[in-house]
Amino acid sequence: MKKLDRQTLLGIRDQLGSYAWEDAEIDELVDPKLGIITGFQELLEQLEDLRKIDLGSIPPAGDIPIK
Repeated sequence: MKKLDRQTLLGIRDQLGSYAWEDAEIDELVDPKLGIITGFQELLEQLEDLRKIDLGSIPPAGDIPIK
């Protein structure tokens, strides 16, 4: 997975104009400074890790390893 960058989010904002993101909001997603516990990049990485897990290999009510 490529690291999230400001240009990517600006491109999404410009192409999907349904929500008018302010530049400050995009900056906060890329480099959080307002006390967010989990940054957007970290969330994307965790989702990618979960996507790679073969759920058939995990018993019911088993632990899903999260790094």
